[in-house]
Amino acid sequence: MDIQTIVTTAALVIFGTAGVALFGIVFGLFYKGVDRKLSAHMQGRIGPPIRQPFRDVVKLFTKENIVPENAIPWVFHLAPLAGLVATISILLYLPLGGFEPLLATKGDLILILYLLIIPSLAMVIGGFAAGSPYATIGAQREMATMIAYEFPLAIIIISIAWRLSYYGAATPFALSTIASTPVWNIVGPLGFIGLLLLLLVLIIVTPAELSKIPFDSPEAETEIAGGLLVEYSGRNLAMFYLTDGVKTLVLASLIVALFFPYNLSPLLGLDSYPAFAVDIIFYLVKVLLIVLFSVTLIRVAVARLKIDQIVYAYWVPLTLIALVGLICIMWDSYTMQEFGLQPVLSMLGLA
Repeated sequence: MDIQTIVTTAALVIFGTAGVALFGIVFGLFYKGVDRKLSAHMQGRIGPPIRQPFRDVVKLFTKENIVPENAIPWVFHLAPLAGLVATISILLYLPLGGFEPLLATKGDLILILYLLIIPSLAMVIGGFAAGSPYATIGAQREMATMIAYEFPLAIIIISIAWRLSYYGAATPFALSTIASTPVWNIVGPLGFIGLLLLLLVLIIVTPAELSKIPFDSPEAETEIAGGLLVEYSGRNLAMFYLTDGVKTLVLASLIVALFFPYNLSPLLGLDSYPAFAVDIIFYLVKVLLIVLFSVTLIRVAVARLKIDQIVYAYWVPLTLIALVGLICIMWDSYTMQEFGLQPVLSMLGLA
């Protein structure tokens, strides 16, 4: 590899990372504003304007950064930065708006599964480093919640990768493989039901990843005064706020990549710039619908759960549903091979 190629690749990665980070921050805050507006209307309130999250971030960055007396300063400052950097890093491995990921490996899903832990872990470390009893309780609750929802999330990823591997994919954990071979196209009726169950579980895992109602017991303003974030202010709180916005986009994009990796331009016979524009708009609409169903509707319809209820919900019913989905997909694979059944979308003429 010559010097010019190395420089070109490095420039592409640097400017691409900056562009993806800006995209994630802008649209992450935008979807937070949409979520707040829609939930307010569902509750009979006017709600803040959609641009309110942008105002909140700007205001927080102008505020004083207060460090508690009993805090560990360097850990207290490092935690929000680590969470934001890790969340933005996930976007580099996700296909956004029909574009290929800026970075891609043979094990994208495994890497993303690990990277998703870092923002929550950063909040836990920041909570313990704050030296506040409220933050300590919040950190303990966040740790219990993390342990609870990681198991069904892992089952979902393993189920999809196993089906692709059984189909003959060389790199079943790569998102590029899922984009080129959507799982709906390679399953029969029983596998279709299994995928629906896995999609349902992932939609319910999403609000816990984001610490949204009914799974927001680590923060729980009415119980522990904000919990993890009770001692944070100024730039540090702004970075946690940005992390939440970007993570909303990350999780919605992950659902799109796993279950809805379709583009509209091939159906319309478009190419070049019109195709890019249509696919980006279609992607943003899919993300909006996922945020609506996985965040807004759930937090409006369900009251906050206690921490023991959260752990039970993920360890027992949701884990069992995910396992049933995995069994359906495995059984479907053997049934299709034995009896030569056609995939559901092929039967319907959609694939």
